[in-house]
Amino acid sequence: MKTHRLHSELRIERPVEELFRFFSEPRNLQVITPPWLHLEVVSATTPSIRAGTEIDYRLRMRGIPMRWRSRISVWEPPLRFVDEQVAGPYRRWRHVHSFEPEGEATIARDDVEYAAWGGPLVRLLVAPELERVFAYRRHALSEIFRGS
Repeated sequence: MKTHRLHSELRIERPVEELFRFFSEPRNLQVITPPWLHLEVVSATTPSIRAGTEIDYRLRMRGIPMRWRSRISVWEPPLRFVDEQVAGPYRRWRHVHSFEPEGEATIARDDVEYAAWGGPLVRLLVAPELERVFAYRRHALSEIFRGS
């Protein structure tokens, strides 16, 4: 299985604890996900996120309704957590969220390792779409934390 990587980072003028707290709330994923994906958090297996928490989502990828379940495999507040797809649209999805304090600011990084179903044509569609999703995410986070 051929895997691909995506890296995204953003400097946010907020302390690491504040940013991690924002990411600790599963429903905030809806706020930083592009509207064209119609993402909805359906449920979580624990009231607050921790290692082992599983989260169920509904979304639409290219108009096709899908379900996605992820598990938090690593939980290290306030510096890092990892979500991995248990069931969903990818053959593999491992997303490392890391937060590096830099004075009163934080460098938020996303490192995703993924594998898509299908041949090279599908992968040619997936990589640009993921870049668009993470560009939207950076913009949304900039807007949210500029005003807070």
